[in-house]
Order: sequence, then structure tokens, then C-alpha cells
Amino acid sequence: MQTYTQEAWFESTLGQSLLDYEQPIYDHAVSDLFGFYAVQIGLPQVDCLKNSRIPHIIIAGNATGHIRCESDYLPFAESSIDLLCMPHALEFSANPHQTLREAARVLVPEGYLIMTGFNPFSFWGLKRLLRKKKGYPWGGQFFSLLRIKDWLALLGLEFVQAEFFCHELPINNETWLKRFSIISKIGAKWWPMMGGQYVIVAKKRVVNITLLKPKWKQRLLQPGLAVSGQKNKHQTSQNKVKCK
Repeated sequence: MQTYTQEAWFESTLGQSLLDYEQPIYDHAVSDLFGFYAVQIGLPQVDCLKNSRIPHIIIAGNATGHIRCESDYLPFAESSIDLLCMPHALEFSANPHQTLREAARVLVPEGYLIMTGFNPFSFWGLKRLLRKKKGYPWGGQFFSLLRIKDWLALLGLEFVQAEFFCHELPINNETWLKRFSIISKIGAKWWPMMGGQYVIVAKKRVVNITLLKPKWKQRLLQPGLAVSGQKNKHQTSQNKVKCK
């Protein structure tokens, strides 16, 4: 079996099939969300914020983007991001729980987190075991939806909704994918929770808060971190909160 890097896998038949699912999912999910700052962490093959109406968009990751960083340490101020998209970030994080903790830290109250992940209880999860966790994406950690929901609750992120998709067999061959396309239709109808991937929408809830006048000159990025090639040059506007 051929072992792929991330870039090569998304150029393969199976990778392109996954992108065909994920792009419209993010397009729909972000279209009605508003705010000042939206950030995508990793996976540049998916343009998560293409349909976003938020004016200031930042792409961050450990290889490409406006900002170079790891998902478990985000160089943004606390409560500064209105929308955070993390396509398959947890599976390839050295510390997935810390990655979610950082997401909770940087989101503003009522800010949204949208993330996609691979479902271990699916044909994709089975193939990961057969491939002995080698290559992309099989070398990543596949987390169940229930486990992610538990982590979100512990971090004060309210679970809003989730949906499973991509029910076809993970076959990296266009001819065989077409032959087994009926499996995708049957699976979506009769065993939806066995979809190869899922999308999760969560919201940061803060109870008993009083909104204060924003300090318009407060910086979005933490001091000492370089930023290059951003789509929008801007000063940060950030609402601070005060707990009663």
C-alpha cells in the first residue's frame, strides 16, 4: 500500500472526494456567522472561510498561512476571535486537549468553533487499523464524537450540533468508488453515525457577564510574534468581559 504525505493524499482520488464533502459544509456553516475576526487553523486544502462575512480573516498553521504556529499554542489574545475553524486539527495535534483549551481561550463570549474530524467507528476507522496507522490520514488520532463532546463540556464550550458525512468506503480508486457509491446512499440513510467524518459546531458560553466598552487599541496578537501576508491590515477591536 502506498503511503501518502498530507499534500499528496489530498491530491489523490480519496482526498479529493473528502474535499468535495468538506468545502460545502464549511461554506454553509460560516455563511451566517458575524464578528470582526475569523481564524482557520491548518489544512489549507480546505478554504473554510471562503463564504465568511467576517471582514478580517487569518490563516494559521505550522507550515503555511499568515501566521506560523502550532494548534496547541495559538498566538492570539484571550477572547479576541469570533469564529475559529479547525479542519482535522485534533487528529494531528501533539496535545489535542490543549488544542481545544486554546480554542476556548481565544474565542470571544458567544464565539463559534467549527471543526471536522475522522470518525473511528466507521469504515475509515477500520482502514486506519488495517493500515497500522501509517501515512496520512491514518497516522493521526481518530477521536469519537462522544469524547469530543466531553472535552468541550469540560472547557466551557457548549455543543451546538454535529453531523456525520462521507459514508462511502475509503477506496483510493475512482472506478471502485463509483461502483460502491450505493453504499454512501444507504449509509447516510440507515447508519448515519458510521460516516467517515463528522462536523461539530460549538459555542463559547459565559454566564453572568457585563460587557464593557472595548479598548480599540488592544493588540490581537500576543507581543513578540511576527505576522506576514495577512489579507487585512488592521488594529484589533476586542470586547472585554468582567465576571460578576
